[in-house]
Amino acid sequence: MDHPAPASWPFLAASLACHFGYKVGLVRAYSHGGFAQVYPIARGAAPLLVTLWAVGLFGESLAPAQVAAIGAIILGVLTLALRGRGLFVHDRRAVGFALLTAVFISGYTVFDGIGVRHAGSPHGYVVWLFILDTVPFLLLALRVHKKQTLSVMRRRWLLGLIAGGMSLAAYWLVVWAMSLGSIPVVSALRETSIVFAALIGIFLFKEPMGARHVGAAAAVAAGVIILRVF
Repeated sequence: MDHPAPASWPFLAASLACHFGYKVGLVRAYSHGGFAQVYPIARGAAPLLVTLWAVGLFGESLAPAQVAAIGAIILGVLTLALRGRGLFVHDRRAVGFALLTAVFISGYTVFDGIGVRHAGSPHGYVVWLFILDTVPFLLLALRVHKKQTLSVMRRRWLLGLIAGGMSLAAYWLVVWAMSLGSIPVVSALRETSIVFAALIGIFLFKEPMGARHVGAAAAVAAGVIILRVF
Protein backbone atom coordinates (compact mmCIF):
# COMPACT_ATOMS: atom_id res chain seq x y z
CA MET A 1 0.00 0.00 0.00
CA ASP A 2 1.46 3.38 -1.09
CA HIS A 3 2.00 6.27 1.31
CA PRO A 4 -0.10 9.38 0.58
CA ALA A 5 1.66 11.94 -1.61
CA PRO A 6 3.24 14.99 0.11
CA ALA A 7 0.61 17.29 -1.42
CA SER A 8 -2.09 15.59 0.70
CA TRP A 9 -0.41 16.04 4.09
CA PRO A 10 -1.56 19.63 4.78
CA PHE A 11 -5.15 18.49 4.23
CA LEU A 12 -4.53 15.43 6.40
CA ALA A 13 -3.20 17.64 9.20
CA ALA A 14 -6.22 19.96 8.97
CA SER A 15 -8.53 16.94 9.00
CA LEU A 16 -6.83 15.55 12.11
CA ALA A 17 -7.38 18.86 13.92
CA CYS A 18 -11.07 18.79 12.95
CA HIS A 19 -11.41 15.14 14.01
CA PHE A 20 -10.01 16.06 17.43
CA GLY A 21 -12.41 19.00 17.75
CA TYR A 22 -15.29 16.79 16.63
CA LYS A 23 -14.63 14.28 19.41
CA VAL A 24 -14.32 16.96 22.08
CA GLY A 25 -17.44 18.74 20.84
CA LEU A 26 -19.43 15.51 20.73
CA VAL A 27 -18.45 14.57 24.28
CA ARG A 28 -19.47 18.01 25.48
CA ALA A 29 -22.77 17.80 23.59
CA TYR A 30 -23.60 14.42 25.11
CA SER A 31 -22.84 15.79 28.57
CA HIS A 32 -25.78 18.18 28.12
CA GLY A 33 -28.14 16.21 25.86
CA GLY A 34 -29.11 12.70 24.86
CA PHE A 35 -28.37 10.67 21.73
CA ALA A 36 -31.77 11.33 20.16
CA GLN A 37 -31.18 15.06 20.37
CA VAL A 38 -27.44 15.46 19.73
CA TYR A 39 -26.82 12.91 16.98
CA PRO A 40 -29.41 14.13 14.46
CA ILE A 41 -28.43 17.78 14.89
CA ALA A 42 -24.70 17.15 14.55
CA ARG A 43 -25.04 14.82 11.60
CA GLY A 44 -27.95 16.64 9.96
CA ALA A 45 -26.37 20.11 9.87
CA ALA A 46 -23.06 18.82 8.52
CA PRO A 47 -24.07 18.27 4.84
CA LEU A 48 -25.28 21.87 4.54
CA LEU A 49 -21.95 23.15 5.86
CA VAL A 50 -20.02 20.73 3.63
CA THR A 51 -21.89 22.05 0.59
CA LEU A 52 -21.07 25.65 1.51
CA TRP A 53 -17.39 24.78 2.10
CA ALA A 54 -16.97 22.67 -1.01
CA VAL A 55 -18.79 24.97 -3.41
CA GLY A 56 -17.74 28.33 -1.95
CA LEU A 57 -14.10 27.64 -1.09
CA PHE A 58 -13.00 24.72 -3.24
CA GLY A 59 -15.04 25.23 -6.41
CA GLU A 60 -17.06 22.00 -6.34
CA SER A 61 -19.84 22.16 -8.93
CA LEU A 62 -23.36 20.86 -8.43
CA ALA A 63 -26.27 20.56 -10.83
CA PRO A 64 -29.53 22.26 -9.77
CA ALA A 65 -31.15 18.86 -9.24
CA GLN A 66 -28.30 17.83 -6.95
CA VAL A 67 -28.69 21.03 -4.91
CA ALA A 68 -32.40 20.32 -4.53
CA ALA A 69 -31.70 16.72 -3.55
CA ILE A 70 -29.15 17.71 -0.92
CA GLY A 71 -31.62 20.27 0.41
CA ALA A 72 -34.32 17.61 0.71
CA ILE A 73 -31.95 15.27 2.57
CA ILE A 74 -30.84 18.03 4.96
CA LEU A 75 -34.44 19.09 5.62
CA GLY A 76 -35.52 15.51 6.26
CA VAL A 77 -32.60 14.74 8.56
CA LEU A 78 -33.04 17.93 10.60
CA THR A 79 -36.78 17.29 10.88
CA LEU A 80 -35.97 13.96 12.50
CA ALA A 81 -33.99 15.94 15.08
CA LEU A 82 -37.09 17.71 16.36
CA ARG A 83 -38.79 16.40 19.46
CA GLY A 84 -41.93 17.52 21.25
CA ARG A 85 -42.71 21.15 20.43
CA GLY A 86 -39.49 21.70 18.52
CA LEU A 87 -35.76 21.98 18.60
CA PHE A 88 -35.35 24.79 21.11
CA VAL A 89 -37.25 23.17 23.96
CA HIS A 90 -34.02 21.31 24.65
CA ASP A 91 -30.92 22.35 26.56
CA ARG A 92 -29.39 25.06 24.40
CA ARG A 93 -25.90 24.05 25.47
CA ALA A 94 -26.49 20.63 23.91
CA VAL A 95 -27.74 22.27 20.73
CA GLY A 96 -24.77 24.64 20.65
CA PHE A 97 -22.19 21.90 21.11
CA ALA A 98 -24.03 19.71 18.57
CA LEU A 99 -23.85 22.52 16.00
CA LEU A 100 -20.16 23.06 16.83
CA THR A 101 -19.65 19.35 16.27
CA ALA A 102 -21.34 19.72 12.87
CA VAL A 103 -18.79 22.43 11.97
CA PHE A 104 -15.93 20.06 12.75
CA ILE A 105 -17.64 17.22 10.84
CA SER A 106 -17.97 19.45 7.79
CA GLY A 107 -14.34 20.51 8.17
CA TYR A 108 -12.82 17.06 8.22
CA THR A 109 -15.16 15.89 5.48
CA VAL A 110 -14.03 18.61 3.08
CA PHE A 111 -10.34 18.35 4.03
CA ASP A 112 -10.41 14.57 3.60
CA GLY A 113 -12.28 14.88 0.31
CA ILE A 114 -9.66 17.26 -1.09
CA GLY A 115 -6.74 15.49 0.58
CA VAL A 116 -7.58 12.05 -0.75
CA ARG A 117 -7.59 13.46 -4.28
CA HIS A 118 -4.02 14.64 -3.78
CA ALA A 119 -2.91 11.47 -2.04
CA GLY A 120 -2.48 9.20 -5.04
CA SER A 121 -3.55 6.29 -2.84
CA PRO A 122 -6.93 6.68 -1.09
CA HIS A 123 -6.29 3.57 0.98
CA GLY A 124 -2.89 4.81 2.13
CA TYR A 125 -4.49 8.14 3.07
CA VAL A 126 -7.15 6.46 5.22
CA VAL A 127 -4.63 4.22 6.98
CA TRP A 128 -2.50 7.21 8.02
CA LEU A 129 -5.61 9.16 8.97
CA PHE A 130 -6.74 6.47 11.41
CA ILE A 131 -3.27 5.85 12.80
CA LEU A 132 -2.66 9.53 13.53
CA ASP A 133 -6.23 10.20 14.66
CA THR A 134 -6.19 7.53 17.36
CA VAL A 135 -3.36 8.80 19.53
CA PRO A 136 -4.20 12.44 20.53
CA PHE A 137 -7.70 11.80 21.88
CA LEU A 138 -6.62 8.65 23.71
CA LEU A 139 -3.82 10.60 25.39
CA LEU A 140 -6.30 13.34 26.35
CA ALA A 141 -8.72 10.79 27.81
CA LEU A 142 -5.93 9.15 29.80
CA ARG A 143 -4.75 12.50 31.09
CA VAL A 144 -8.17 13.81 32.11
CA HIS A 145 -9.94 10.59 33.17
CA LYS A 146 -7.24 7.93 33.41
CA LYS A 147 -8.99 5.55 35.83
CA GLN A 148 -12.35 5.74 34.08
CA THR A 149 -10.78 5.35 30.64
CA LEU A 150 -8.76 2.29 31.63
CA SER A 151 -11.77 0.81 33.41
CA VAL A 152 -13.98 1.19 30.35
CA MET A 153 -11.25 -0.20 28.09
CA ARG A 154 -10.94 -3.29 30.29
CA ARG A 155 -14.69 -3.90 30.55
CA ARG A 156 -15.75 -2.93 27.03
CA TRP A 157 -12.73 -3.87 24.94
CA LEU A 158 -14.65 -6.27 22.66
CA LEU A 159 -17.47 -3.81 22.06
CA GLY A 160 -14.88 -1.12 21.44
CA LEU A 161 -13.08 -3.25 18.87
CA ILE A 162 -16.32 -4.01 17.05
CA ALA A 163 -17.45 -0.37 17.05
CA GLY A 164 -13.99 0.80 16.04
CA GLY A 165 -13.83 -1.67 13.18
CA MET A 166 -17.24 -0.61 11.91
CA SER A 167 -16.28 3.06 12.17
CA LEU A 168 -13.06 2.46 10.25
CA ALA A 169 -14.81 0.51 7.50
CA ALA A 170 -17.61 3.07 7.18
CA TYR A 171 -15.36 6.11 6.91
CA TRP A 172 -12.94 4.23 4.67
CA LEU A 173 -15.78 3.84 2.19
CA VAL A 174 -16.74 7.51 2.56
CA VAL A 175 -13.21 8.76 1.83
CA TRP A 176 -12.85 6.36 -1.09
CA ALA A 177 -16.20 7.57 -2.48
CA MET A 178 -15.07 11.21 -2.18
CA SER A 179 -12.02 10.38 -4.27
CA LEU A 180 -14.39 9.39 -7.06
CA GLY A 181 -17.36 11.74 -6.77
CA SER A 182 -18.72 15.03 -5.45
CA ILE A 183 -17.90 15.77 -1.81
CA PRO A 184 -21.30 17.40 -0.99
CA VAL A 185 -23.17 14.50 -2.59
CA VAL A 186 -21.19 11.86 -0.67
CA SER A 187 -21.63 13.83 2.56
CA ALA A 188 -25.39 14.08 2.10
CA LEU A 189 -25.72 10.38 1.30
CA ARG A 190 -23.61 9.52 4.34
CA GLU A 191 -25.94 11.32 6.71
CA THR A 192 -28.95 9.31 5.57
CA SER A 193 -27.81 6.96 8.32
CA ILE A 194 -29.99 9.03 10.65
CA VAL A 195 -33.03 7.55 8.89
CA PHE A 196 -31.86 4.07 9.87
CA ALA A 197 -31.33 5.34 13.42
CA ALA A 198 -34.92 6.61 13.42
CA LEU A 199 -36.19 3.26 12.12
CA ILE A 200 -34.27 1.45 14.87
CA GLY A 201 -35.91 3.73 17.41
CA ILE A 202 -39.36 3.03 15.97
CA PHE A 203 -39.18 -0.73 15.49
CA LEU A 204 -36.67 -1.79 18.14
CA PHE A 205 -37.34 0.71 20.92
CA LYS A 206 -41.05 1.17 20.03
CA GLU A 207 -40.83 4.94 19.79
CA PRO A 208 -43.94 6.54 18.26
CA MET A 209 -43.90 7.47 14.58
CA GLY A 210 -45.91 10.52 13.55
CA ALA A 211 -46.69 12.10 10.21
CA ARG A 212 -43.65 14.34 10.59
CA HIS A 213 -41.33 11.35 10.78
CA VAL A 214 -42.92 9.75 7.73
CA GLY A 215 -42.60 12.99 5.77
CA ALA A 216 -38.98 13.44 6.83
CA ALA A 217 -38.07 9.91 5.80
CA ALA A 218 -39.83 10.44 2.46
CA ALA A 219 -37.85 13.65 1.89
CA VAL A 220 -34.58 11.84 2.53
CA ALA A 221 -35.58 8.97 0.26
CA ALA A 222 -36.55 11.40 -2.52
CA GLY A 223 -33.23 13.18 -2.18
CA VAL A 224 -31.31 9.91 -2.41
CA ILE A 225 -33.23 8.86 -5.52
CA ILE A 226 -32.58 12.21 -7.22
CA LEU A 227 -28.86 12.01 -6.43
CA ARG A 228 -28.76 8.49 -7.82
CA VAL A 229 -30.47 9.54 -11.05
CA PHE A 230 -28.46 12.72 -11.61
